[in-house]
Amino acid sequence: MKYGYARVAAAAPELRVADCTFNQTKIIECIKEAAAQSVEFLVFPELCITGYSCGDLFRQETLLEGAQTALEAIVEATGDLTLVAMVGLPLSIKGRLYNCAAVIQSGKILGIVPKTNLPSYNEFYETRWFTEAQHLEVKELRVGSDLVPVGNDLIFVAEGKEQLAFGVEICEDVWAPIPPSSYLAQAGAQLLFNLSASNELVGKADYRRSLIVNQAGRCVAGYVYASANCGESSTDMVYGGHLMIAENGYMLKESDRFYFDNQWICADVDLDRLNYNRLIMGTFRGGFGAMNYRAIPFTAPKNDTFEGELMRYIDKHPFVPGNNLVRDERCHEILSIQTSGLAKRFRHTGLKKAVIGISGGLDSTLALIVTVRAMEKLGLPPENVIAITMPGFGTTGRTYDNAVNLIKHLGASLKVVDIKAACLQHFEDIGHDREIHDVTYENVQARERTQILMDVANKIGALVIGTGDLSELALGWCTYNGDHMSMYGVNGSVPKTLVKYIIQWYADHEANEVIRGILYDIMDTPISPELLPPSQSGEIVQKTEDILGPYEVHDFFLYHMLRFGTGPEKLLFLASRAFSAEYSREQLKKWLVVFYKRFFSQQFKRSCLPDGPKVGTVSLSPRGDWRMPSDASVSLWLDMLEKL
Repeated sequence: MKYGYARVAAAAPELRVADCTFNQTKIIECIKEAAAQSVEFLVFPELCITGYSCGDLFRQETLLEGAQTALEAIVEATGDLTLVAMVGLPLSIKGRLYNCAAVIQSGKILGIVPKTNLPSYNEFYETRWFTEAQHLEVKELRVGSDLVPVGNDLIFVAEGKEQLAFGVEICEDVWAPIPPSSYLAQAGAQLLFNLSASNELVGKADYRRSLIVNQAGRCVAGYVYASANCGESSTDMVYGGHLMIAENGYMLKESDRFYFDNQWICADVDLDRLNYNRLIMGTFRGGFGAMNYRAIPFTAPKNDTFEGELMRYIDKHPFVPGNNLVRDERCHEILSIQTSGLAKRFRHTGLKKAVIGISGGLDSTLALIVTVRAMEKLGLPPENVIAITMPGFGTTGRTYDNAVNLIKHLGASLKVVDIKAACLQHFEDIGHDREIHDVTYENVQARERTQILMDVANKIGALVIGTGDLSELALGWCTYNGDHMSMYGVNGSVPKTLVKYIIQWYADHEANEVIRGILYDIMDTPISPELLPPSQSGEIVQKTEDILGPYEVHDFFLYHMLRFGTGPEKLLFLASRAFSAEYSREQLKKWLVVFYKRFFSQQFKRSCLPDGPKVGTVSLSPRGDWRMPSDASVSLWLDMLEKL
């Protein structure tokens, strides 16, 4: 379980209907191959030892004895492996036949789980042969020389690791209104396994896929599904061998369908993520149904060959969808949320004008777009947006021209206020040397601009629109009571890595050609607060990412820390894999130290944020998602990093 991952797999071996000896050989092949790849949990299809489509042959003692003999052979052949395998077979118990899953580890059968829900509609006729699990009259069953727990009330719990448990259900169980896996999840199972034999029909795979992904999401679990392949009888149906591994509403891995030979898929399920999400969800605190389950102990599998590689995709830009169509939809939706939130604020206050500071940078550009769209939504003219650009000591010609031109072409009212003279006077008033370009030199400019915006808003009866984004708030990269403050902050939960894509969406879908050109140049401009003088050639000298580190890295840290509670060691491990082609481990560790120090020390700024709409799963609003004391110590996090 290195770094909190469980390596799980789903397999559909080559199959011959009713040939238990052949099937046992193929099952053993899959188990050993999976073990060589450090798989810890492996699930096979329903009734895989006999084949699902045996029909009335299930009533033949020869088949039933052959199935049990094959099970014992599988157990013996894999006795030296710590991998947990789940295989399907029919078992006769006190004169009734049950469709069962046998859970195997280290040469032992840990337990046997019979199927709870039997389909007998359309092409299915299971009640002709099998009995539902609730009619089982025994709690244990002798298999070979061992007495084995049996029942649909089993949950398997790792010895010494309360945070690792799994449960098993069979095919139709997940199609039921309330699947057994729902109760298993409430009882503590983070991993859910389904042995299935689902035939193929037009459109059925799409529904099946949706079912598994959604059940993984509802249960906040890893869900591993294995269905029988084309080796099953084709007398009336065809089976495709659909294999899926889902985690908390997302598909990690999925197989092709329609094959005859051994196939299996593998992925690493993040147990830390699952446990963190359950920890913060009240619906998992009651342990609903937990008292009805018998805890069956097992040993957490040991895989010494796991060297830190991951069988899952690590997205280095978790806030930005990689698929262009999905990204466009995401950007449009976020822009709509921002616009609607601001429009509601105007409707509530009765105000009809907005004041906003425009620098020619990304954040103020997005805020201006949102404000103009809100005016349009309210049926008000864009002229009601008083856009003020306030050149200071670091303003370059490029950003100034982009700010002025964007304001004009969007139809907002342009106002230019040069702040240099006012700042020089303020330096004199407070006794600050204008040649000392320190934090005072910078913050005087930020607070002067905010004072202008607030006072103009008071004068004309308007709302000051905030421009700061989520990434800046996380790092405290804003001036307290300067650009930190507004009357409504529309960008407060939009990460820096996503801001430019929202602007790009607007440029490509709603802007005219002239505005589009301005917006693309803004997107190409280096990120800077422009508070220090430019170079002699007029170029930006003060570049934010040269000081803090890349925003793409800080957004990665922010996402994993807040969304999943990821700690320093795992966070550095993930970043090292996500950015292996761009940055060294030493660079990432240095920036992670910066992130932690700033995140903790700058909480006081987030504690008094203005209102603003939440647009994604990560937010730092003190009224919503993130309540943190401003004087919390960062020592524990830094100490952990120091040891790495």
